[in-house]
Amino acid sequence: MDIASLVGFILGVGMFVFGVITGDEGVAALGNFFHLPSILITIGGSLAGVLASHKLEDAIKGFQGFTKIFKETKTDVGEVIKNIIDLSNIARKEGLLALEEAANGIEDEFLKKGVMLVVDGTDPELVRGILETDLTCIETRHKKVIGFWQKWAELGPAWGMIGTLIGLINMLKTMSDPSTVGPNMATALITTLYGSLLANWMCTPVANKLSVNNDMEIMVKEVTVEGLLSIQAGENPRVIEEKLKSFLSPKMRESMAEERAGGEL
Repeated sequence: MDIASLVGFILGVGMFVFGVITGDEGVAALGNFFHLPSILITIGGSLAGVLASHKLEDAIKGFQGFTKIFKETKTDVGEVIKNIIDLSNIARKEGLLALEEAANGIEDEFLKKGVMLVVDGTDPELVRGILETDLTCIETRHKKVIGFWQKWAELGPAWGMIGTLIGLINMLKTMSDPSTVGPNMATALITTLYGSLLANWMCTPVANKLSVNNDMEIMVKEVTVEGLLSIQAGENPRVIEEKLKSFLSPKMRESMAEERAGGEL
């Protein structure tokens, strides 16, 4: 499980509750922030807008994307580079055809597909074209899910403002009774609060986390493509390693160097 997402959501709730109960009313003030009609207007209205903006299939996948922010991504770019270097050593010693047997133990379907294309003697440009097309399709699917949450983050505050306008109109209709102004104003403002919470506590963080996961997966697959093409070109495994390390941050490069030094000892 990705602890950061879980902690973020819990901490967000905690900060909101803390802000509410530190007032003069204390815990009793929490009741002032629950208003069912405002919840229905803000969440229901913004959700209606999101559904109207997407196909049903994409909307369902968008909802399913929420669970993915809590899952720890198994993608380890360092491990991928090590696997590619191992494959390059096999190809250098035994030839490209020997990679077919090695491919049987590969769990990564993208890497396995690329290895089999190389083994079949596919033209390097065609190998790149096939894998990059696959890469583009993956990113397109991810961006549809990310776009779902971005759209909801956009519509949440807008529907909060609509709820506020509804409340203000109702308030102005009863201005003849001054005692109703305060309660009606509070009801009008609470929809704006709900819209802001929806956007900044849930939708925007979900979209950002999915975007981070997408960027990591795409980078790993780009490393895979470059590594396979280098193997096919017959490049030295050390040269391939240095080339693929250029995708990594300095800290990750140092970590790989330390692990390699430890293995040699």
